[in-house]
Amino acid sequence: MLVIMRDELYEGSWDDMLRDLEERRAGKPYIFKLASRIDDDIARLKKLQSYEGDHDVNLADYLKGDEWLES
Repeated sequence: MLVIMRDELYEGSWDDMLRDLEERRAGKPYIFKLASRIDDDIARLKKLQSYEGDHDVNLADYLKGDEWLES
């Protein structure tokens, strides 16, 4: 879900998504209302970002079309 959100809401940028989550957690203005598990999502985001960098891949390339929309 985080990969989909990154691509759909943040134009593929982990950095923009991370900044938005951190600002929300700090009580600053934020772009999107996200899940209340911000700390967990930030940890997941950093892990996914690191994986993409370590393996030179874009995880969104492995999503199957718009099937995620149907769930």
